[in-house]
Amino acid sequence: MTYKILSIFALSFIWLSGFAQQQDSSINIIPAPVKLIKHQGSLSLKNIKVSVNGFVKSPTQLVTFAEGVVNSKPNKSNSTAKVGQKLALILDKKIKLPEEGYQLSVSKSGIAIKANTEKGLFYGLQTLSQLVALGSTQDIPYLEIEDYPRYAYRGALLDVGRYMFPVAFIKNYIDLLAKYKLNTFHWHLTEDQGWRIEIKKYPKLTSVGSYRDQTLIGHLRKAPLLFDETRYGGFYTQEEVKDVVAYATAKYITVIPEIEMPGHSLGALTAYPELGCGHNPGPYKVAQKWGVFEDIYCAGKDNTFNFIQDVLDEVMTLFPSKYIHIGGDESPKAKWKTCEFCQKRIKDEKLKDEHELQSYFIQRIEKYLNKKGRQIIGWDEILEGGLAPNATVMSWRGTKGGIAAAQQNHKVIMSPYSHLYLDYTPSKSKEEPITIGGYHPIEKIYAYDPTPKELDASQHKYIWGVQGNVWTEYMSTPEKVLYMTLPKLFALSEIAWTPLVKKNWKDFSENRLPHHLEDLDRKGTIYRVPEPIGAKDTTIVSNQYTLNYKSPVKGAKIYYTINGYTPYEMDNLYSKPLTINIPVGEERVVKSVVITPAGRRSVVVTTLLKNK
Repeated sequence: MTYKILSIFALSFIWLSGFAQQQDSSINIIPAPVKLIKHQGSLSLKNIKVSVNGFVKSPTQLVTFAEGVVNSKPNKSNSTAKVGQKLALILDKKIKLPEEGYQLSVSKSGIAIKANTEKGLFYGLQTLSQLVALGSTQDIPYLEIEDYPRYAYRGALLDVGRYMFPVAFIKNYIDLLAKYKLNTFHWHLTEDQGWRIEIKKYPKLTSVGSYRDQTLIGHLRKAPLLFDETRYGGFYTQEEVKDVVAYATAKYITVIPEIEMPGHSLGALTAYPELGCGHNPGPYKVAQKWGVFEDIYCAGKDNTFNFIQDVLDEVMTLFPSKYIHIGGDESPKAKWKTCEFCQKRIKDEKLKDEHELQSYFIQRIEKYLNKKGRQIIGWDEILEGGLAPNATVMSWRGTKGGIAAAQQNHKVIMSPYSHLYLDYTPSKSKEEPITIGGYHPIEKIYAYDPTPKELDASQHKYIWGVQGNVWTEYMSTPEKVLYMTLPKLFALSEIAWTPLVKKNWKDFSENRLPHHLEDLDRKGTIYRVPEPIGAKDTTIVSNQYTLNYKSPVKGAKIYYTINGYTPYEMDNLYSKPLTINIPVGEERVVKSVVITPAGRRSVVVTTLLKNK
């Protein structure tokens, strides 16, 4: 009994030590690790050499990355010596850790990272790189970390169908995913507004289908609609796609392509109108505005499936991923209802209606891909009319689709627009740039739990993972993508990796995030500067109010005014809590802003104080 009590006490102490240390200013890891114990003392990073152990063949890319992390000169010998003042990468298949897990220790003997996979070692190095880059000195603290992900699938989507971005930026985006332990890049390549991938058998997909005559420049829901009267388009060559896939693979990231069907296909229909419904379909035009369009692939024509299979054959030669995303969302059935080919298909296949026709469409594509050794992922509309036997469901219209799929024993990726659409407006300020709408402050993303409470414990295993989406209807530049994505991506990484019991919003937002934002600021990376911590964009009725702010970016300053004017660097510099008294019947308008060392500004927070 005494032994059990002591054991429980010891385990509690270790767990509490791991949790409490997250408050330590020298350790600012995102996503927060599963277990972390900090010890007294620190290790100098001077003259650290990289060694490897347990590899059949020396892992060149891991060694190169490791040398960059500790600023080591290349070690010409293939030393497998014991850990001295070394960074030792140890691959040990006997280590009992979940896939992608790692152990990292820093002691007076040096640094050791152990894992049973190369990917685990890579994630250990990513953690070490944060310790090095975000530390306040050239030393790193003695510590022990054991870490592994909560979910196997941790993804982020980038839509290039509306606006496309240079290959160099795609690689930068992949770098961000890797740094924060996301392992899947979902590349949305085809849309109503443009086809973005070269398919050599069908050259008009890119010569015709990738270009639109003009683009909406205002908001879709604000009349009158305004257009830029400028032709827009482009595509990625197959060589560029191969380059991106190889780059991602070197970062242990899987690239999953999305080829939309049967809807969101105006780009393809404009190039090859015979794929539409009816005897004389078209003419079609690549969409110039955003939204959902009635023109979709004809499900009654065999040449539609021949075309899609040909496209997928080329896609599969470019993307080695086991999964291919086939869309399946937002496919209106109006054209199918009046198309004699589609109605004949419904009759011949003994289908109930157009929803079952969509299920037939998806299942036919799935069978083709399954024969090629691939699996499909589809948006949650693929549940309608019957779910394809082996399909993985990406739940975007909330959580109901994901719950239903998990209850049918299908893999699920949770990606609800209510929490994980990173393109939604980050605050209620009128200073925010134009977005599709919605309201997604970073704290809402952080609070999301991808495993629905409606599922029983036996069904939790079907929640394969979680994904954040960046749709680009209102993002025409890489800079806008970064503004909308950072720091939301950091919150996404923590809900994807960190155990639920270790999540802590206050620690994340006030202790760790400011260091990561300072790092972005120092490197000149575009990001959205959060508002002052503690500032409230609201109306408060009281006779007094205390300004009690913290900076959301390390090294940034907070300026404020109490006369309603926009604050600048020449206004009041916040340094400590300040109480403002409001006489009876009067008002005060407090405005505050964060200005970083690089000169980036947050939106202005306005607090209206009233004493009635």
